[in-house]
Amino acid sequence: MEFQDVVRRRRMVRKFTDEPVSDESVRRIMRNALRGPSAGYSQGQAFLVLRGEETAAFHESVQQLWTNDTAKTAPVLVVAFAVKDAYLDRYAEPDKGWTDRSEDHWPVPFWYIDTGMAVLLILQTAVDEGLGAVYFGIAEEDFDRVREEFGVPADHVPIGAIAIGHGAEEDVSAGASPWTRKRRPFEDAVHFGRW
Repeated sequence: MEFQDVVRRRRMVRKFTDEPVSDESVRRIMRNALRGPSAGYSQGQAFLVLRGEETAAFHESVQQLWTNDTAKTAPVLVVAFAVKDAYLDRYAEPDKGWTDRSEDHWPVPFWYIDTGMAVLLILQTAVDEGLGAVYFGIAEEDFDRVREEFGVPADHVPIGAIAIGHGAEEDVSAGASPWTRKRRPFEDAVHFGRW
C-alpha cells in the first residue's frame, strides 16, 4: 500500500471480527513500532502484546478505559509504556553531560512523545496490514494493577493501549467524530513563515 493511502485510511476502528491476526502481522507491527524516533537513542519505550485470554485479564485488571467497550473484542492488544529513566540515564552519559539527571532539562517529556510516535507507527502499520486499530487511554489509578497483573517493572508508565484486529465496521457510522466534526482547514492549522 502506498504511504499516502495508509495516512488517508488511518482511523480509529472500534468493532472487530473474531478473525485472528497472524503472528507475522503482529511481529511486523511491533518491529515498526521500534523504528520510531528516540531522543539520544534512549529507546525508552516498551510494549506488552496480549492475545486471547491475556486480553480478558487486561480488561479485568482495569477499572476505567477511555474507549468504547466494543474494542474489547479485538484479538490483539498492545500496551505501550514510556520509560523516563531510560532518558535520564542516557542523557547523564558523557556525550550528553546532564549528570544531575534533572527533569528540568526536559520542558517537554520526550519519553511520552517518542512513545506516542511509536503508537502512531503501530496504528499506521495495522492499516498497511489490512487491519483496524484503536488507541485508548488507561486511567492512572489502573497503572499499578496493570503492572501487577503482567509483571511490568515499576518504572514503566502505560501511556495507553492499542486494540488491533480485522475491522467489522463497513464504514464510519453517522455518529462518529469524522461525521459530526469536520477536519480543520489546512490554512487554520498550518502556517508558513509567520502565524
